Amino acid sequence: MGAYKYITETFQQEYKERDDTYKQRIIEWRGRPAIERIERPTNLARARRLGYKAKQGYVVVRVRIEKGRRTRRKPMGGRKPKNNYLFVQPGLSHRAMAEQRANRKYRNLEVLNSYWIGEDGNYKYFEIILADPSKSTVDTTAVLRRGRAFRGLTSAGNSGSPNKKKAINKKLRRKKMLAKLAKMRTPKKQG
Repeated sequence: MGAYKYITETFQQEYKERDDTYKQRIIEWRGRPAIERIERPTNLARARRLGYKAKQGYVVVRVRIEKGRRTRRKPMGGRKPKNNYLFVQPGLSHRAMAEQRANRKYRNLEVLNSYWIGEDGNYKYFEIILADPSKSTVDTTAVLRRGRAFRGLTSAGNSGSPNKKKAINKKLRRKKMLAKLAKMRTPKKQG
């Protein structure tokens, strides 16, 4: 078994058993700022799998997101039935929200990916891997796409419903492909 497999197993075991080290870590994070740059990833195996390298130009940021219901707006203009709703669905996962918040704070960096690292009763904690496109050590082509977190190009943003335009294009591509196959199958007439 490699080192990364051991790291993954211990990380999962700490969470399942609610180990003392895990509890202390969560308590410490609760007192820290909501968005904080950290020295090294908490779960190194997961970070490496998602594109992190211990090189200049790669940054890891821990983000704290509140769990639970999204607070509804107060009813302006009286208590009408249209204002009587419980909570507002944001249309984003907690992870996608964390990526966007990190990207807003670190505007010169680009979000590569993110992963869950823990949660308690009130908060979820994520680590966001950011890369600097201006550094020569960063060799990822995805970094060149500006605003990946806001356009749904990270793995957290891809979980939403499919785009209608993409579906139309998919149908067109399928039709073109079938037409090509039909041309290839029919024998050519020799004159």
